[in-house]
Amino acid sequence: MEDSIRIGDIAKALFTINRHAKTAPEPQHLYFIKKEAITRLLKEKRATKVGLHFSDHPKFSNQHSTLLVQVDNYFFHIPPTKEDFKELKHLGALDENFRNPQTKMSLSQAKRLIYQYIDWKPRKKRPIAHKQQSSSYFTPSSLGKMEWPPTKTRRNY
Repeated sequence: MEDSIRIGDIAKALFTINRHAKTAPEPQHLYFIKKEAITRLLKEKRATKVGLHFSDHPKFSNQHSTLLVQVDNYFFHIPPTKEDFKELKHLGALDENFRNPQTKMSLSQAKRLIYQYIDWKPRKKRPIAHKQQSSSYFTPSSLGKMEWPPTKTRRNY
C-alpha cells in the first residue's frame, strides 16, 4: 500500500509537517511521524543519508550533530545513530542559504498521507467522565428557598 504513494508526495508532506512542527506549541507528535516516515524511506532505499551537520540548536550548550537525509528534492534532519557517526562524512555547519522547494499542502492532508504511509492509527481517546465538581468556595444560593408567604416577624414602628 505504501509503495502506491509517490515519493514526491511523501517529500512534500514531510516538508509541510516539518514546517508546522517548527512553530507548533507541542511539536513532539509531528517530529515523531516525520522521523518514522524518514526511517521507513531509508529502509526501503527511497531516501538517502547525505551526511552529518552541526545543529543550529545546541542541547544544554553542547554542540551536537544531526543526520541530513535526502527525500526526492527535499532535505531533512533527523537524530543520527552511532553507526551514522562511524559511516558518514561530517559536513560541518549548516548552509544557511539552502532552502527546500516551497510547496502548498495543508497540514491535515500531509498528516493523512504520512499516517497512511507509516500505517499509523491514532489511539482511541477514552471519553472523560464529566462529574460535577464542587468548589470549596461554593456557597449555595438561598434564592427561592424563602418561606412564602412571609411570616410576620417584623414589627411595625
